[in-house]
Amino acid sequence: MKVCLGTLLALGVSLGPVAAASTVMPLAPHRVVYDLTLLASKGSRGVEAARGRVAFSFTGNTCEGYALTYRQVTVLEGGDIGQRTSDLRTTTFEDGKGASFTFKTESTFSGAPAKLVDGQAEREAADGLVVRTRAPKRDRFSLDGEVIFPTEHLRRIIAAAKAGDTLIEARVFDGSDDGRQIYDTLAIIGRQKGADNTASLEEAARHAALKDIPRWPVKISYFTKEGEGERTPRYQLSFELYENGISRDLVLDYGDFSLKGEMKTLEMLETHPCGVP
Repeated sequence: MKVCLGTLLALGVSLGPVAAASTVMPLAPHRVVYDLTLLASKGSRGVEAARGRVAFSFTGNTCEGYALTYRQVTVLEGGDIGQRTSDLRTTTFEDGKGASFTFKTESTFSGAPAKLVDGQAEREAADGLVVRTRAPKRDRFSLDGEVIFPTEHLRRIIAAAKAGDTLIEARVFDGSDDGRQIYDTLAIIGRQKGADNTASLEEAARHAALKDIPRWPVKISYFTKEGEGERTPRYQLSFELYENGISRDLVLDYGDFSLKGEMKTLEMLETHPCGVP
């Protein structure tokens, strides 16, 4: 997931990667598939029907780093837009200490030529990144300010949820928009749901690996620096987040329409704790 996934904390000026890691269980390597359907559409000329699928795979640990693969295929239909199909494929690797982030994304839209973004970001100092891209063109540039990568963002949200915090502000780099975009994010964390309250969940979410794992409703708004004054989120992502990093009950809100993602399959992958071959 765009996790997207994917943060500076309001509480997190003092909560660094080591503190976050020490307060929560390790993130679980897993492969999950979500089916997408239309949840809501605004306006008379908007999306009338939608379907799609997200396939997400996550492996790694704080010693070896974290590898992620993500694919989202979405078909939108409407009287004015006809049928539009988008296909997004992303692979990333994030250093376990948050020092570097490698990203590659290929996207196509209704048969148009594929768009490729390929590069690497490295932390140059406490306040800034150096980004080197191979596509869409070879380039090197700096992004200033305190920024973190998606998996570290996720770990900090979980640590904040465990601590009872409800709001986190963050600046996150995930390789979007030709590798030049930093998102200002706001995460709102709801009240913890009981680990035993699973009877109403979809079958995949009743997996044994999620038994007795606490979870929280989370909503993340993503903002860009464009414009002055009050800003509207570029998009919003809502989900139930388990302490081991697995998510269910997705809502992808793009403003004009929103999609619901229901977990269809969940496969737990082999775990390699730090220091264990």
